[in-house]
Amino acid sequence: MSCPICNRPSDEKYRPFCSKRCADVDLAKWMSGSYAVPSEDPQDVEEAIDLAERERAKQTRH
Repeated sequence: MSCPICNRPSDEKYRPFCSKRCADVDLAKWMSGSYAVPSEDPQDVEEAIDLAERERAKQTRH
């Protein structure tokens, strides 16, 4: 397995990374928002609540 940051062979101690440095680079990318997990949820909390209430109302009507 190669390091996802620099493509060097991974080190068992830092797996899947090759070093603490690459592990820290990856963590910094997550913390800065460079990486993101895709979501279909609405960004706005109020919109999410409204959507959930509409879905619940649909289920109770059927």
